[in-house]
Amino acid sequence: MPKLVLYTTHLSPPCRAVELTAKALGLELERKTINILAGDNLTPEFLKLNPKHTIPVLDDNGTIIGESHAIMIYLVRKYGKTDALYPSEIVQQARVNEALHFESGVLFARLRFITELVFFARKPEIPEDRIENVRKAYRLLEDSLCDEFVAGPQMTVADFSCISTVASTVGFISLDKSEFPRTNAWMERMKQLPYYEESNGIGATELGQFVLKQLAENTRSKV
Repeated sequence: MPKLVLYTTHLSPPCRAVELTAKALGLELERKTINILAGDNLTPEFLKLNPKHTIPVLDDNGTIIGESHAIMIYLVRKYGKTDALYPSEIVQQARVNEALHFESGVLFARLRFITELVFFARKPEIPEDRIENVRKAYRLLEDSLCDEFVAGPQMTVADFSCISTVASTVGFISLDKSEFPRTNAWMERMKQLPYYEESNGIGATELGQFVLKQLAENTRSKV
């Protein structure tokens, strides 16, 4: 087995997306926890590894990759027995790339615009416009879910990326089943994966709870 070291934290959706991918491929990861709130990502040692000071970071025997989507594609291309999770066929691959960019540019970006306010700016409440932006992202995902999975009829790395973010966001911004039936059905399909709860479910729930707890603490500190 290869020695794959992942610099990660279980609260981070991008980190969990990589962990889902590794589990799907049957790969073992050596995890090194990085606490962003404590500044672990700003130490000289970590900055040598990734000058962008973001996680996840993969170290595959000296090959360093510092972005979740790039890591997932790399793992499938190098270690996957098939290309099912990241198809080689050009149209299918374009669909996956489209969904990955949607996750990073819309779903995760709108989650991050909230968590940065809560954890770093210590705001006591989430501005209504940012909540509405998340709801609009839910609608975009709902309207684009024309198959069982986000990039077509087969599960791909795009599903791992999207579920890691959406499962986190629903902890504090609800995803109503009557309004978003396709998205909820897709989430239930993803939850059936035998490794889902360990790799994503627990961390997603913890992040949602952490956001609510931090909001309460921020409110008390303003009194």
